[in-house]
Amino acid sequence: MPALEQARRPTGYPMRMNYRHAFHAGNHADVLKHLTVLALCDALTAKPTPIFALDTHAGRGLYALDSNSAQRTGEAQGGIGRLVAEAPADPLVQRYLQAVRACRNEHGAAAYPGSPWLLAHALREQDRIAACELHPEEAGQLKANFAREPRVAVHERDGYAAMKAMLPPRIGAVKFARGLVLVDPPYEAQLDEFDAIIGGLRDGLTRWPQGIFAVWYPIKLRRALQPFFRRAATLPAKSSLVAELMVREDDSPLRMNGSGMLVVNPPWQLDQQLKPALAKVANVLAETAGASARVEWLKTER
Repeated sequence: MPALEQARRPTGYPMRMNYRHAFHAGNHADVLKHLTVLALCDALTAKPTPIFALDTHAGRGLYALDSNSAQRTGEAQGGIGRLVAEAPADPLVQRYLQAVRACRNEHGAAAYPGSPWLLAHALREQDRIAACELHPEEAGQLKANFAREPRVAVHERDGYAAMKAMLPPRIGAVKFARGLVLVDPPYEAQLDEFDAIIGGLRDGLTRWPQGIFAVWYPIKLRRALQPFFRRAATLPAKSSLVAELMVREDDSPLRMNGSGMLVVNPPWQLDQQLKPALAKVANVLAETAGASARVEWLKTER
């Protein structure tokens, strides 16, 4: 089955060298991230003009939940495993589960789609995807997974550098006015990763102001994220939305208790899609009474 990242990054940017998403595929963080990605894709494809999607930290794009890596942590059982078993009646949740079923029909009962697979599944013939992975082994697996998919270009390179090189997007004679940049780093540098994220977003918005930028972040202690939110609110965009899914209380700095998505330039009514979906997901995936979901505007148009 299909893989992550390594290469040259500008001075001051954290490197991603050792992380393997295969250990965490299908966990509660993936559920939040992939629900959001599909909602964004569906909003973008509602209009006929072509779309460009850049996945800055793509991983291998496809995972086997019966692999030794996934079995060692068992995280998928508390994420996609529970959600498949209970399948709450919400349109966005059902959309996500349908995509997972489509992946399993194609790749086997233990398959789980990474974000590049979901992008390729949700976008159209006229759309284009660039998937960046820095780790050589993971990048090689990513290339193998999409070798027969002409819409997906795989780049073994640093994702933040790719934001500088690929935005605004143009492929041949086609200029892409609309699209998505997904930033999903491994946070090996812990909170220092936010410096790279804010720098990348500020530069990316300058180059492609109409693009949608979606950033995944882990939550251990939510109060530790306040400096990130304050800086994100100063980015050159009219609106930004925060969506979070907690499976436990955010009271431990030693474990990931939940995660969030920062969406800059969110499409219309994204918040109304995410709120009911995440409320139901939080109820299904809860590990303690402190589980919760939050969808709030960080910044809104005036």
